[in-house]
Amino acid sequence: MRLADRVILIVLDSVGCGAMPDAPDFGDAGSNTLGNMAAARQGGLQLPHLARLGLGNLTGIRGVAAVGAAAAGAYGKMAIASIGKDTMTGHWEMAGIRLNRPFRTFPDGFPPDIIAAFIQATGVSGVLGNCVASGTEIIAELGAEHLRTGLPIVYTSADSVFQIAAHEDTIPVAELYRLCEAARGILQGDWQVGRVIARPFVGTPGSFIRTERRHDYAVEPPLALMDFVRDAGLEVLSVGKIVDIFVGHGITRAERTRHNQHGLDVIEQFMAEGRPGLIWANLVDFDQLYGHRRDVEGYARALEETDARVPRLLSLLGERDVLIFTADHGNDPTYRGTDHTREYCPVLAVGGPVRPGADLGTRSSLADLGATVAELLDVPWRGGCGESFASLILK
Repeated sequence: MRLADRVILIVLDSVGCGAMPDAPDFGDAGSNTLGNMAAARQGGLQLPHLARLGLGNLTGIRGVAAVGAAAAGAYGKMAIASIGKDTMTGHWEMAGIRLNRPFRTFPDGFPPDIIAAFIQATGVSGVLGNCVASGTEIIAELGAEHLRTGLPIVYTSADSVFQIAAHEDTIPVAELYRLCEAARGILQGDWQVGRVIARPFVGTPGSFIRTERRHDYAVEPPLALMDFVRDAGLEVLSVGKIVDIFVGHGITRAERTRHNQHGLDVIEQFMAEGRPGLIWANLVDFDQLYGHRRDVEGYARALEETDARVPRLLSLLGERDVLIFTADHGNDPTYRGTDHTREYCPVLAVGGPVRPGADLGTRSSLADLGATVAELLDVPWRGGCGESFASLILK
């Protein structure tokens, strides 16, 4: 028997709520995306709707009061049990896939053997970049040379990614995708990275702009939450990059998005359709535009803009719907460097079946969320880890 007709799962990408005990092992001691950002910003954070659900109960957030048992939702935080602190690690664990070793990263750029294999497989005459870089900075730095030479810009980051940037007039998007598919075929085994990412851009030197035709080519995942939900005959609706993170596994319908507000528009559209199953969304701007760039004001403003949409989301909930907010890792915009931070992830649940004020405490794994979604939708949970907290949140 289904305990809920629908679960709407919204990942606020990188919105962590405090350093995990092993954060020092990752170089992240003292990180706290929500707490430190609020402390660094004049006036703190103004998130009245998320505060009402219990966000302020999870960590000290200037401007966001702790409401204790008066919370309108169930609240808690979850540890990342896998070894890692990136998008793939966090989302895969939510779906029931625990990683015992992180995806490989290349902090000094890719070794000559990888670049040589890429050149041979694609037929390009060379590459530009091959370094760790911000995506906007590297196209500003190398975009003009790319236009002159026609060579693709290859770069990576603190994440396990192989990114290829190209101007749409110099390397058409279809050709850029072909280059990425070739790279995905190469980057396996000892060279395996979590994602190969196409990064098309347009414009002229001094005013290059990345376009919405980004495409991620992720490692093929094992069977996971979305497969279980789909196999039970329910809808699995993907918003944003979820479909790319899981290479389409279990997804019955997908809508890629241009930015957070577009993502929220699509979530509302899917909610209004009322189809039973799972809506799983990722709002990436927090991480991509603000966390990695250490932009406290931009990050804070994006959170406040998202908070303002919460009442509309609540108004679209049916009597047997459950809305859950969470995150996949941290990215403290006040912290040194530009990497993600090893933090707990919030979980806030609200809806007709949910008991207000339920305190979930600190869960040992993000997989507890996947197990909970499976129990709410009455589908078999075959994830390799995770313990449902459905009994704690239900009325």
